[in-house]
Amino acid sequence: MNQNDQPVLLQVVNLWTLVWHPSQKREWSLERKLRAVKDAGFDGFTTQLEPKHARLGDKLGLMRIGYFASSRPTEFARLLRSQKDAGARHVNVQLGDHDTPTATAIHLAKKLLAEASKLDLEVGIEVHRDTCTETPEKTYALADGYQKAMRELLPFTWDFSHLAVVKHLLPPFWPRLGVRPDLIRRAQQFHFRPFNGHHCQVPVTDTRGRLTPEFRDYIPFMEKVMTTWLAGAAPGRELIAVPEMGPLWMGYNLSAFPSSWEQAKVLRNEIERCWRRALKNWKG
Repeated sequence: MNQNDQPVLLQVVNLWTLVWHPSQKREWSLERKLRAVKDAGFDGFTTQLEPKHARLGDKLGLMRIGYFASSRPTEFARLLRSQKDAGARHVNVQLGDHDTPTATAIHLAKKLLAEASKLDLEVGIEVHRDTCTETPEKTYALADGYQKAMRELLPFTWDFSHLAVVKHLLPPFWPRLGVRPDLIRRAQQFHFRPFNGHHCQVPVTDTRGRLTPEFRDYIPFMEKVMTTWLAGAAPGRELIAVPEMGPLWMGYNLSAFPSSWEQAKVLRNEIERCWRRALKNWKG
C-alpha cells in the first residue's frame, strides 16, 4: 500500500510548554519559540490564536490548532471566528465549568457544534478538570445525551491524564480508560501527557536523559489509544497529537525535572515510535 493511502499523524506542540523557557527572566520571543518548534520537527502548534500567530505560522509553514475556554454560548461564534481567521481548521474547546449540569453541557455542546459547522471548523471538547468533562461520569453523560439528541457522536479532545488522576488509577490504565472506543475513533485531537494515578504529568526523562519508569508504564496505553483509533480510520484521516508537557509556570512540571520543552521533544519522538508500531496493524 502506498504510504499516502495511510492515516496521517500530525504532531503539534502546545505553546504553553515554552512559557518561561529557558527561564522566566530570559524567556524566548514568540518567533524564536516557533522557529524552535519548526526545527524540532513539529507540524504546528496550538494556543488561543491571535493575528501574530497567524503571521508567524504562515511565515514558517506551521499549522495552527485553535483553543478557547468558555461557558457562554453567546461567545462561541466570535471565538470560533477568531481562531479560523488565524488559520485554524481545528479548535480545542474547554467547555463549561466544574458545576455545569449535564443538561446545560449538552445545550452548550449543541450550540458549539452548530456554530463550528457554519464556519467549516472541526472542534474537540477537551476532557479536562474544572470543566463539564472533569470526571468520566460527566464526560460519558454528556456524550450519551448529545448522541441521543443529535444522532451522532460528540467529538472530544482526549486528555486521559485528568481522568486517571480523578480515579487514582494504576497501570495498566486501558481497562478503565478505554471503555468508549467509539468516542476515541470519533476524535481527532489527542493530548498525550504521560501520567500515573497520582500525578497528572510525570517526567518523560530523568536528569540523565533516560526514559523514566513512570513514562515506560504509560507507553503501552498511548499505543493502545492509537491502535484503537486506527481501527476505525479511513485512508488519509489525520490524528492530531499534542505531546502535552505543561510548564513550571502552571505547576505541571516541577523544578527538579528537566524542562518541559526538552521533554516535549523527546515525547514527540516516542509518539512517533508508538504510531509506527500501531500502524503496522492497520487494515485500511
